[in-house]
Amino acid sequence: MPAWKKIREFIAEGAVKASGIVSVFIVALIFYFLLREGARLFQTYRLTDFLLGKNWYPISDPADFGILPLICGTLLVTLGAAVISIPLGIASAVYIAEVAPSRYKEFLKSGIELLAAIPSVVLGFIGMVTVVPWIKTVFGVPTGLTALAGSVILAFMAMPTIVSIAEDAIHSVPKNYKEGAYALGATQWQTIYRVVIPAASSGIVAAVMLGIGRVVGETMAVMMVTGNSASMLRGILFPVRTLTATVAAEMGETVQGSEHYFALFAIGAVLFLITFVINVTADIFLHRKRK
Repeated sequence: MPAWKKIREFIAEGAVKASGIVSVFIVALIFYFLLREGARLFQTYRLTDFLLGKNWYPISDPADFGILPLICGTLLVTLGAAVISIPLGIASAVYIAEVAPSRYKEFLKSGIELLAAIPSVVLGFIGMVTVVPWIKTVFGVPTGLTALAGSVILAFMAMPTIVSIAEDAIHSVPKNYKEGAYALGATQWQTIYRVVIPAASSGIVAAVMLGIGRVVGETMAVMMVTGNSASMLRGILFPVRTLTATVAAEMGETVQGSEHYFALFAIGAVLFLITFVINVTADIFLHRKRK
């Protein structure tokens, strides 16, 4: 190999390695900053009261910084979005990878991925003018700004991630698996259900986990359609407030260096840990060896 090619390869390898190290370092700095600012709250406020408290009244006297209603609201909206997006996303991925005519596959996949390019504030606005009035009319509730509205909007935001990664996982299943199933007399749907989906299960689970991670960290859309009521759960047809919406709504109005300020950073640290666990779980499934 000529010397100039070796130098170019060495530079490329060094650049890739440096980019990876810098990325990890930046993530670590972000977590350190959140943890450093958020930990100051616990000099005057107990950690158990913060995590398990049922009242979020940051400007009362004395102030209450219980984030249990916010955690429950986040989990409820995320669970609702998962219930909607996972079946639709996996079904769409199976259709695109195994059923759709070849001339339509790239068109359909590109159309699904274009959903990821829609700004979240636009989806939030669409939800306010369509989903929210529909929920109010159909279910006869006082307001359509509910956890269900947030779940519907977040489901559409999670679907591009689920469909794209799950379709790649299904498409990567070796052809001899399917050929063997057909040789044994299996139909197309039996092959998909009993051979293709089990073989691609690691990638499908990773797609689901990454889609859930996408909706957990969403802010604008969920803030616009969930009603922002920091109260304990009463059901999916009632207003809720999420962790992300709390930070977005209150950070601009809090006094820097106050307990409220540090509490918002503590919420950010909790969110960071939640998304980190979700992404690590997805990575474990994605790299798990197929049996």
